[in-house]
Amino acid sequence: MAGLACVAYYYFDSGDTAKQNRRGLLSSLLEQLCAQSSKCYDTLSQLYTTHAAGTRKPTDATLIQCLKDVLGSSEQPPTYIFVDALDVCPNFPGMPTPREKVLQFVTELASLRLPNLRICVTSRPDIGIRMAFAPLASLQQVSLHDEHGQQKVLLDYIKKVVRSDRRMRRWRDWEKELVIDTLSRKADGV
Repeated sequence: MAGLACVAYYYFDSGDTAKQNRRGLLSSLLEQLCAQSSKCYDTLSQLYTTHAAGTRKPTDATLIQCLKDVLGSSEQPPTYIFVDALDVCPNFPGMPTPREKVLQFVTELASLRLPNLRICVTSRPDIGIRMAFAPLASLQQVSLHDEHGQQKVLLDYIKKVVRSDRRMRRWRDWEKELVIDTLSRKADGV
């Protein structure tokens, strides 16, 4: 696959508890990369074999090492990993929380500074997430939350939906404006 890139995307789905933890993230990334890279396929195939043809589950640590082996291979093409809605990953009491495990993993992966790896993480502003990524300050970080353009696009979208929805068209103008104002203030940049 020389010259091509691999792309893997993961969404922390608030409606699916299986997609709110590190194991779900790891499994998805490996599955997606396996479909795009023969190196990943070979590494994952070996993992499958060593775990009794899939009858035994590998640990998260084993999956992490498998992913690192794939990404660190000289044969691996440029790889782009997108992790969306990290703030949805639960942060309830426990040691460590599911979110802390994911943050530790993403931080560890980014700290490898692999030349062919790019990671993009999206999240609502959260102090715990910002603090976890603070040691990576030398890496490029972009916050769109407070950007005027981001807020304008969101407001334009809200206005369009409120003014074009056939049920809302019958509302009085002041009701539409109240909905637009309330949603734009409470959308929190998302």
